[in-house]
Amino acid sequence: MEVREPAVAYSKQKISIEEYLEMEEASTEKHEYYQGEIFAMSGTKVPHNIIAKNLFGNLFIKLKGKKCQPFGSDQRIHIQSNTLFTYPDISIVCGELITLNNDNWNVLNPAVIIEVLSPSTKNYDRGEKFKLYRDIPTLKEYVLIDSESIHIEVFRLNTNHHWELEEYNSPREYLNIKAINEDLLIADIYDGVTLG
Repeated sequence: MEVREPAVAYSKQKISIEEYLEMEEASTEKHEYYQGEIFAMSGTKVPHNIIAKNLFGNLFIKLKGKKCQPFGSDQRIHIQSNTLFTYPDISIVCGELITLNNDNWNVLNPAVIIEVLSPSTKNYDRGEKFKLYRDIPTLKEYVLIDSESIHIEVFRLNTNHHWELEEYNSPREYLNIKAINEDLLIADIYDGVTLG
């Protein structure tokens, strides 16, 4: 999802998490929340949506009946230590699903987060957002998929608790998501996408 500038329509400079959650439940649009500020999320282009659909479909099939399950961009993730509420393109939770105060809305424990990069968000997703995501205690992998060329970056937490980068650039390669022990053919991820 693309994130716009902080929503200026809200009269208060900062709002509480409780106010945000109440507003979000009544809203027809999605908003991110970070340290009292609200950011409206806009729609995405067709290539972005095709990639997200292909990925989710493949993950759903591969993980059916297993201990890990994928969620799409309607699933809100919350990071308690830094206050971020956000809607990743895809998140994968392994084992028991934990939500904020058992609210069944705000997932706290993704093992994998996948973002499909848009031109306007790629710097944020690679930089500040990844920094915020690293505060999730259960996160093991962060996958960034370019929507304009065949290029995938996977950041994995190694045994020394350092993030390592692996890159993929060929449709014949398999994207390995170690946290769920699955491989996805990159050609399948980009199937139906016209690249410029």
